[in-house]
Amino acid sequence: MKATKPRAGKFRGAAIVAPAAFFLLSAPQADAFFHNSPDLEQGRAIYEAECGSCHGADLEGHPDWRTANEDGTYPAPPHDAGGHTWHHGDIMLHDYIKRGGQAVLDEMGVAFTSGMPAFGDRLTDEDIEAVLDYIKSTWPDGIRATQAERSAVEALAP
Repeated sequence: MKATKPRAGKFRGAAIVAPAAFFLLSAPQADAFFHNSPDLEQGRAIYEAECGSCHGADLEGHPDWRTANEDGTYPAPPHDAGGHTWHHGDIMLHDYIKRGGQAVLDEMGVAFTSGMPAFGDRLTDEDIEAVLDYIKSTWPDGIRATQAERSAVEALAP
């Protein structure tokens, strides 16, 4: 019997190309090429248009944000490192923006009157993510790390 040489079929090339493509598409340069990194400029623009009038142009919040208004709501808190935004995980922050503060707090059983309106009818999930990415980009490394840890724990919760 004559020995046959393996034929180079159409799947042989795929066996080489597929792992190489996977490596290249998962590499950091792929993020830059495919724009998977946060669009901080878009987040900043959305923040300025939708959030800045209450939370401050520089994320500084209202000066008396810890003092209740006559109606029981509190002025808009800061989103900078001096505020409490970073004390919450990403899921909660996203939900708070999308559905509004009162809906989220009521669902959590928190007795607090929130003046935060819902933005789900004006902002897409991607817009909300861009705003949160922008806000987080202004925090010092330690605060970003703490908030990322809280987000990871929150993501594991049932």
